[in-house]
Amino acid sequence: MARNPANRAQFRPADHPNDHFLMTTVVGSYPKPRWLNRVDELVDEPDSQFDADDLEEAHDDASRLITQEHEQAGLDVVVDGEMRRNEMVEYFAERIPGYEFNGPVKVWGHNYFDKPSVAEKVSYDDTWLVDEFEFTDQVADRPVKVPITGPYTLAHWAFNEAYPDTEALAYDLADLVNEEIEALVDAGARYIQIDEPALATTPDDYAIVKESLERIVADIPEEIRIGLHVCYGDYARIYPEANEFPVDEVDLELCNGSYEQIEVFRDPPFEADLAMGVVDAHSAEIESVEEIKQNIEQALSVVPPEKLTISPDCGLKLLPRDIAYGKTANLVTATREIEAELDDGEISIQAPIPQAD
Repeated sequence: MARNPANRAQFRPADHPNDHFLMTTVVGSYPKPRWLNRVDELVDEPDSQFDADDLEEAHDDASRLITQEHEQAGLDVVVDGEMRRNEMVEYFAERIPGYEFNGPVKVWGHNYFDKPSVAEKVSYDDTWLVDEFEFTDQVADRPVKVPITGPYTLAHWAFNEAYPDTEALAYDLADLVNEEIEALVDAGARYIQIDEPALATTPDDYAIVKESLERIVADIPEEIRIGLHVCYGDYARIYPEANEFPVDEVDLELCNGSYEQIEVFRDPPFEADLAMGVVDAHSAEIESVEEIKQNIEQALSVVPPEKLTISPDCGLKLLPRDIAYGKTANLVTATREIEAELDDGEISIQAPIPQAD
């Protein structure tokens, strides 16, 4: 039930060098400059003279820097690396009336998550990402994608103290996401990505996500590209049901698992466009161009070139910045080489390519 995958044509650069076009982008998060991490701390220190205006300027500088870094790497569609965001649930919970925070929760090892609680019915009283998008769009020379944490994850990764169940909370949150997307579209956004990392980790909840997505895209024009990013998990839990999701593109994390699950998506045919990770967001090793080309050929065993978007597996924020850049630049180089080989008829993919040891 793909919406309108043909809307990808608007993101093809006018000076694209090849006849084939495999769109390149990133999932969302990217390593913050070290000075920005320190700035985020300074504003809360009681003896600091660093104030909110200084913090806003620092966020602007970092967003401009990372957006330009993405363009320098050659990406067709850029993101500001989520320089203004802290954590993918916490950031939105701070902006949604109905959520409250009661302290961090230990999630694993020595890692803590400031897990929010939904204490009352959620509501929408101001935009969440419009200012972020407008700034990035102003400084970017390429199209800008806007990632939004999806309603299922926002519901599933919070304590629910106000709703009868997670499903009811997710649907109310989906209506709020719809309002935010409408505001983003009014501001000029053309490409929205819904992040649902909780989806492939829980059984049988794809129906909740399907209904949430239908609420999200209600009355959103078909020329607006809607993507869905699903982090690593048991994809057999969501496929082929994901073919019923009303999105233009589904973004999957498969490089991390050496493409062992790629067979899941071969039968029945993948209906939406496929955005597939070809570099591992969990590895600090920069994949070679040749290795990334092999990974792209894996994707071409599932969908034809005109339905393929190339991206990292997931957000790159936990990597050193030079590693993240190296992966991104090699991803673009590999993609352009694959396009040229497709133009020359050098690639014919019939089955998954065995992975080198």
